[in-house]
Amino acid sequence: MTSIPPASRANLRGAVDLSSLVRPPAAPAGAAPGVATTVPSLVLESSDASFTGILDLSQTVPVVVELYVGEPSATLIRAVTGYAGRLVLATVDAAANPQLSQAFHAAAAPTVAAVIGGRPIALYEGDLPEADVKQVLDQLLTLAAQQNVTGTVTPSEPGAEPAEPLEEPLPPHHQEAYEAIAAGDFETAIREYKTAIAQDPRDQLAVAGLAQVSLLARLGTASAAEIRDAAAAGPTDIDAQLAVADLDASGGHLDDAFGRLLQLFPTLDQAGKDRVRTRLLDFFEIAGGDDPRVVAARRRLTGLMY
Repeated sequence: MTSIPPASRANLRGAVDLSSLVRPPAAPAGAAPGVATTVPSLVLESSDASFTGILDLSQTVPVVVELYVGEPSATLIRAVTGYAGRLVLATVDAAANPQLSQAFHAAAAPTVAAVIGGRPIALYEGDLPEADVKQVLDQLLTLAAQQNVTGTVTPSEPGAEPAEPLEEPLPPHHQEAYEAIAAGDFETAIREYKTAIAQDPRDQLAVAGLAQVSLLARLGTASAAEIRDAAAAGPTDIDAQLAVADLDASGGHLDDAFGRLLQLFPTLDQAGKDRVRTRLLDFFEIAGGDDPRVVAARRRLTGLMY
């Protein structure tokens, strides 16, 4: 890996306010050159619930994000800490944090990305030799300098174990939903998000969180192969097509999900059209209204309805 892919428009909405990655600021303010911030460690454990703190930190210093399975990469830790505070590493257990895994499209382990000034940047998948990792990180620092994110951080306790960053408390029902998701109890999470929406219909985070956890609940225990086989065998079976659209959306393949349902839409009776429209609106909430794929799909849906 010798180049940094362009910034992705990752879906980072859900149980916490990650909307700055969906709607990044026009020009991140960054930190004045030489400004240092104290952090618990140069390697921070992060999660779906605490990632807001990583977004804040990325306004000062580039944050490398590793979504791992098993253990974080010792090579990546060694490489990042070798930059003496010019970079921070946020490690995320992919299995325990489904929202960030989906957000960063973590199809391989590890998936390594970065955040600069609240903007997500895809880096690489899998393990790389340390020399290649350093080359990627050098380019990341160059990109950060172009965006005026040139601060540094100092660990409060040099050599201390990686610590989780301070996080803003979630609203009570959001917190209950997050804990339920972590425990695999999607039914409770759905109930908590619905309660939050009933109390405040304008709570867009709860609306997006409900759409996302409902998607996870619908996927259930069926394998991807079973879902795709059923869809192939029943091209006009609305349940099978909705299920495979869920599978596509969960993997970040929104164009496939949208295309499938929009092609099916004109062939359905009114009840079927209502089901497909509702599912598409859920996907729109998950991705965010300003995602170009959502804009195009919404326009096409409107044309089919009228």
